[in-house]
Amino acid sequence: MNALPPNPTDEGRVALIERLGSRSIVFVGLMGAGKTAIGRKVATMLSLPFMDSDQEIESVSRMTVPELFERYGEPEFRALEQRVILRLLENGPQVLSTGGGAFMNAQTREAISAHGVSVWLKADLDLLMERVSKKQNRPLLKNPDPRGVLEKLMGERYPVYAIADLTVPTRDDRKEIIAGEVVAALCAHLGIDAIATGATSATTDEVQS
Repeated sequence: MNALPPNPTDEGRVALIERLGSRSIVFVGLMGAGKTAIGRKVATMLSLPFMDSDQEIESVSRMTVPELFERYGEPEFRALEQRVILRLLENGPQVLSTGGGAFMNAQTREAISAHGVSVWLKADLDLLMERVSKKQNRPLLKNPDPRGVLEKLMGERYPVYAIADLTVPTRDDRKEIIAGEVVAALCAHLGIDAIATGATSATTDEVQS
C-alpha cells in the first residue's frame, strides 16, 4: 500500500483556494469511482464546503434518485440534474461531486468548464463492479447483466470524461491517498505544486539538471 502523500501546507491551501477564485472543484466519473468519498476528503483537506449533486436533487425533489428514475424517466431526471448543478456552481469555491451521467450533458460540461476545475476519477471495470455490487440503489444497473451495462457505459462515457481538466486514476487504496493525489494534481494544474505539499522550492532548471 502506498504511503500517504503530504497534506497541503496552510500556505499551499490558501494559494490553491486563491487560484480557484470562485470556481468549484468538480468530480466526474462513473458510479462507484468514489466521487463522493474522495470529494469529501479533498474538501476536508482544503477546508472547503462539500456538495453532492445527487443528494441535492433528492433534497429539492423529496424523492430518491431511483424513485425519480422510476417515476419520471431518465430524460426528466437529467433535466433536473442539470438545473441543480448549474445552481450549485454559483456557490464556489467548493468541492462538488456529480452523478455519473451529468458530464455527458453538453450544457453542464460548459458550465463546469466556466465555473469549475473538473476532475475525472478514472476506475477500471473490476473495481467499479466490486463497489456497485454492494449497493442496490443504482437505477441503471437494474439489469440481468450489470457488468455488461457498466462496460457499455464505460465505452460511451470515458471519451467524454477525458475532456475533464484533470484525470486521476483511482484504485482500491485508502481514500486519503487518492485524495492527496487529487490535491497534488490540482496544485500542479494551478501552478502551485511545490508550496502546496511543503516541498522545497526548485526551479525547472534544477529539476531537469
